[in-house]
Amino acid sequence: MSKLNKNDNKYIITYAVIMTLVFGSVLALVALALKPKQDAEVLLEKQNFILKAALGEETVSSMSDLEITALYNETVKTVVVKSDGEKSEISEASVNVFKEYKKPKDIRELPVYQVYDINDANKIIAYVFPVYGKGLWDFIWGYVAVESDLATIGGLVLDHKGETPGLGARITEQGVQNRFIGKKIFNEAGELDPPHFQKGEGNSYEGAHQVDGLSGATITAVGVNNMLDDYLAMYKSFINAQK
Repeated sequence: MSKLNKNDNKYIITYAVIMTLVFGSVLALVALALKPKQDAEVLLEKQNFILKAALGEETVSSMSDLEITALYNETVKTVVVKSDGEKSEISEASVNVFKEYKKPKDIRELPVYQVYDINDANKIIAYVFPVYGKGLWDFIWGYVAVESDLATIGGLVLDHKGETPGLGARITEQGVQNRFIGKKIFNEAGELDPPHFQKGEGNSYEGAHQVDGLSGATITAVGVNNMLDDYLAMYKSFINAQK
């Protein structure tokens, strides 16, 4: 078997570099072409989650993508605030909640989605707050809808990146999320006291701040509890200013 000479090696290296550049360029073009579609899917998912938190699973599940976007555009108005309740000049479209999560709490940009009655453009029926945190294996996030009384949870949508199927991943189940509906975020003394998953499962909690837990998924449940505590505390000044 003959050995490759220096010129052969040069040609092989040149060929490899050219092919790498060609395939890299093709992949970059494909990614660029797909980005608008991916961005549209991310936006639709956000609209879906916000409306689901505010209006309920049954209302949104029967709607087409176009209907969801149309309803969202008609009934949802957004504002971005700081943790002191002051409005920010940043537009909601430019806020990435994951990137904000990495910042100190006192400088985060915090979107608020104000959902209006479709039959009364002046009547807010829910305030929806995005939340972000850590579960057992990776990030968890969601949207909390607080009713117009600014005290009662009207709906909650949760999602995750890598929680265990059948255990922590159950936070995406409607039945689990519904456990928070009707619970209170302030106690009788007016102090912030968001509802928490309790340890264990299969219990009926009548308390305004207790939620039946997740058997075998304690760390994920604690992650949800911490996430609600952290973000509702950051939104507290805004909430109080609306009362």
